[in-house]
Amino acid sequence: MKLILTQAVDNLGIAGDVVDVKPGYGRNYLLPTDRAIVWTRGAEKQIEGIKRARDAREIRGVDHANEVRAQLEALKVTVKAPAGQSGTLFGALTPAAIALAVKAAGGPALDKRSVVLAKPVKAVGTHTVGIKLHDAVTAHIQVEVVAA
Repeated sequence: MKLILTQAVDNLGIAGDVVDVKPGYGRNYLLPTDRAIVWTRGAEKQIEGIKRARDAREIRGVDHANEVRAQLEALKVTVKAPAGQSGTLFGALTPAAIALAVKAAGGPALDKRSVVLAKPVKAVGTHTVGIKLHDAVTAHIQVEVVAA
């Protein structure tokens, strides 16, 4: 089965790649989770748009990753979350919420899969969160969680 990846898939490829996979893997995993679209001659024209979008948000090497890390570590990120009287959150803070808070604080747009939480954030206060920018570069930012 020939597919065009719309996002990076481990051990398979990155967005915009045309891959040939077993029909069951494509039909049961890649297509339902919107990680790929079926390859056709018409869809072949979409590859350029996918690659342009990927290049716009992609980290271009270790030097660029270090620049983005310096930018991220200088940010003051605050997330409002519903919490009880004791300061315990109603649920945990998600990587997607952290990525949105970084963008709202003036940082770059991050993929929620790049946010690394050592342990779930379930309390009000200041927490250290890792953001994997490159294989060799991880930024550690301070996220302040306040009760909403």
